[in-house]
Amino acid sequence: MKLDRRSLLGLLGAGAATGACATAPGSTQGKPAFLHGVASGDPDQRSAVFWTRVTPADPSSGDIAVALEVARDAEFRDVVRQSSGLRARAERDFTVKHDLDGQGLEPGQEYFYRFTAEGVVSPVGRVRTLPEGAAPQVALAVVSCQLYPGGLFNAYDAIAKLEQLDAVVHLGDYIYEYGAEPDDYGMATGASLNRTPQPPHEIVTLADYRMRHAQYKSDVDLQAAHARAAFICVWDDHEVTNDAWASGAENHQPATEGDFAARKAAALRAYYEWMPIREPKAGGLKEAINRSFHFGDLASLIMVETRLLARNEQLDFAAMPRTTAGAPDVAAFEALRNASERDLLGDEQRRWIGGELAASKAAGRPWQVLGNQVVMARVKGPDIERMVPAAQIAQLMASLPEDVRPRIQGALQLFKLGLPFNLDSWDGYPAGRERLYQTFKSAGVEPIVLAGDSHAFWVNELKDAGGERRAVEFGTSAISSPSPGDAVGGLPLGQALAAVNDEVVFCDQASKGFVLLTLMPDRATAELWAVSTITAKPYTASVVKRFDVARSGERRLTEL
Repeated sequence: MKLDRRSLLGLLGAGAATGACATAPGSTQGKPAFLHGVASGDPDQRSAVFWTRVTPADPSSGDIAVALEVARDAEFRDVVRQSSGLRARAERDFTVKHDLDGQGLEPGQEYFYRFTAEGVVSPVGRVRTLPEGAAPQVALAVVSCQLYPGGLFNAYDAIAKLEQLDAVVHLGDYIYEYGAEPDDYGMATGASLNRTPQPPHEIVTLADYRMRHAQYKSDVDLQAAHARAAFICVWDDHEVTNDAWASGAENHQPATEGDFAARKAAALRAYYEWMPIREPKAGGLKEAINRSFHFGDLASLIMVETRLLARNEQLDFAAMPRTTAGAPDVAAFEALRNASERDLLGDEQRRWIGGELAASKAAGRPWQVLGNQVVMARVKGPDIERMVPAAQIAQLMASLPEDVRPRIQGALQLFKLGLPFNLDSWDGYPAGRERLYQTFKSAGVEPIVLAGDSHAFWVNELKDAGGERRAVEFGTSAISSPSPGDAVGGLPLGQALAAVNDEVVFCDQASKGFVLLTLMPDRATAELWAVSTITAKPYTASVVKRFDVARSGERRLTEL
């Protein structure tokens, strides 16, 4: 069995359609086409951002006039807003994004929308505005990590079929930057499914990022989810490149790929063009994607940025300090990891988070939800040799690529010393995590923390350095990206992580899917939804686990 190299390296603490065409395939009489569906995002009480992309029949013919209709019914008999005079421009890759600017819609209502261009009508989308005042219930689908060659987006089809859904919360890795070489990330599956990345090389330029976004948006299951409900998004690392931090990335080589700032600027420009998200404020940082959403008197959703604003460079077990005898110098490494300056958020964003949390509590909302990219719980790597027969481990090691085997063996030895499972998560920045926990304490709240990035389901009780509970965490698995557990499928990795970590209540390293978080005045319910396969259709979707968080007293976490 050939194992995915990137998934294996995750153990070390590192974190059917084709691409856009120049002309519209199948277009007739020189008409444009809506090949990438429609989307809405960033809803508020009276508005939302509406998005589409118009594929021109002739890209050299200039701007395309576009109109938007918003109605109370799917047949558009009761139109409440019409916005004409919109333009699909080449300078924005013919994408169109329109914000109603807080006008014309009513709170807590569902609307339908569509675009027209030169007589061609787009697919129809649905959007629900945020409630104002009493809100009996809010349902959020939490997603992340959708590797196009990694598998089919069946989880998005399941989300599109949900009866109740207020919004989709996307925690990052909406696209991936890798190419289409046989050993590139996910290509063992991508080749068999005819899901080859476009362009077929690692993306670096603006044109590259635009084409990759276009390919992802051509997926019919992703289109269906976007048409079902508004998306509230943040990026993680792969929207730029793997294991990014404020001024660089593991997967960026300046000698061959140029200046990182230029690459990041290209990636963020394409992101803002292709995603249904509000544009940065004039004079503001494009990296400052943190923002909040208030669901009536019930909940506040606070989306944070942990990659490009303030993150320090990740530590790496491969650079572990050594003693004079050549052994791992755990004390020296832990001193580096626990350095006070290590952070993901920065002081300004953390102060903003504290203000949002305090204001939400003062407004009487029982729930504060943090949309955060990476796992926050303390998770040390498990001592696999104490849990799995030696023969099984030897068989796994023999199956690994020769250049990867020594690093995996080294990681398993380091895990015996109680070192973290993933240095790209909050475990690589414990001082910054403690500062955030103190922010929770000062605001007088125990929020629900959402996490993506790990390609696994997590249910965690978050505690500060003194052992005091500060939050509950629900980590969503991937839509299609492989996990470390996939790479070592013969080992019970999820169970091992839960067994050796006090904060880990449950971990599933095998399932792919999403978390459905339903908030009510007296409790919150998190359902871990998994699809039966990502390599075929049809599929089935089912709930792996269901947990309740009670509002009263301590936020007790109960498995149902």
